[in-house]
Amino acid sequence: MKSWRFKEIVVMAALAVVFGVVYLAFLPVGGVLAGLMGPIGYDFIFGIWFIVSIIAAYIIQKPGAAFLSETIAAMIEVLLGNAVGPMLIVSGMIQGIGAEAVFAATRWRNYSTWVLMAAGMGSAVTSFIYGYFMSGFAALATGYVAAMFVVRLLSGALIAGLLGKALSEGLASTGVLSSFALGKQQRKKNAA
Repeated sequence: MKSWRFKEIVVMAALAVVFGVVYLAFLPVGGVLAGLMGPIGYDFIFGIWFIVSIIAAYIIQKPGAAFLSETIAAMIEVLLGNAVGPMLIVSGMIQGIGAEAVFAATRWRNYSTWVLMAAGMGSAVTSFIYGYFMSGFAALATGYVAAMFVVRLLSGALIAGLLGKALSEGLASTGVLSSFALGKQQRKKNAA
């Protein structure tokens, strides 16, 4: 297992704090969408709640980055006043496990667009299974639940995966990540 450098821990924690705030800020947006469309409304933007795991993993490229960043972001969200309370930390851990499992399947060596999208979908799968049992999805029509799952998968792939990739690469292009795995890859790519 690759050892973590202090600055990687700091950046991962900073990202988690920033996205803990972002996650809390998106709750009213999800509430409006759910008010307009029913429970599926949240699924359209659910990928936003997975994005830090993709960004941290892509920047740092070490085991645990996805899981830890998502867990810390959930803790920050709870500390800032999310009404769900401490159970939200469990939810963050479950989302982080979904992304981390995809990176683990590549032995933390592949951070291609497809893998980043699959990691977002991994978070969608684990969060949906958890939500199915904790949020009473079984009471909904099977077709509606299936539609919720598909929408959440797409949100994980597009918002967490693609948007997370774009944000990470945008940050790397500024040069502030030059000593991180992603920054080094960007430098090589630009030099070629």
